[in-house]
Amino acid sequence: MKNSRRIKRMGRAKRKGSAVLNLTSLMDVFTILVLYLLVNQSSVEVVEPPKDVQLPDSVAESKPRQTILMTVSPDQVAIQGEPLLRTDDVLTGDDDLVSPLKSRLESIKGSALGLNAGTEDRNNEITIMAHREVPFKILKELMTVCTSVGYTKISLAVNQKASQG
Repeated sequence: MKNSRRIKRMGRAKRKGSAVLNLTSLMDVFTILVLYLLVNQSSVEVVEPPKDVQLPDSVAESKPRQTILMTVSPDQVAIQGEPLLRTDDVLTGDDDLVSPLKSRLESIKGSALGLNAGTEDRNNEITIMAHREVPFKILKELMTVCTSVGYTKISLAVNQKASQG
C-alpha cells in the first residue's frame, strides 16, 4: 500500500514536468570569466615617447614590462621625466656631470621597500628610451652608469614593426 502511494506521487511529479535551471554555477562561471578578462585586458601598457625622441624600429615580439624609464633625447637625459643632465655631458667622462644621474638612480633603487624575490628582480630593471640619432657611445656610457648602480636588466625601447616573413 505504501509503495503504491509513493509511485503515484512520483508519477504526478513527472507529469508536472517543471525543470528548474540552477543559475548559481552559471553565474560563478561568468564571474570568473569577467574577472579573467578584466585582469588580462589591462596588462598591456603603451609608453609614448616624448616628441623630441624618435625610437628605432624593431621586429621584437616580447611586450615591455613597467620599469624605470630613462629618456635620452639629442639634448638631455631624463629619469622618469625629470631632466638630469645634457646628452653631450655624458661623453666627457667627468664624474661630476654624471653624478646627478647616478644619485637619482640610487635613490630610486633605495626607495623600494619590502623586497621579495619578484620585486627585487623588477627593481633591477631599467628601460632606456633613446632617440634614434643618439650615438651608441652615449648609450653605452649610460648603460655603464646603470650597471654600476645595480640595474642589471637594461632594455632599449623601440617601435614595433611588422615582421617580414
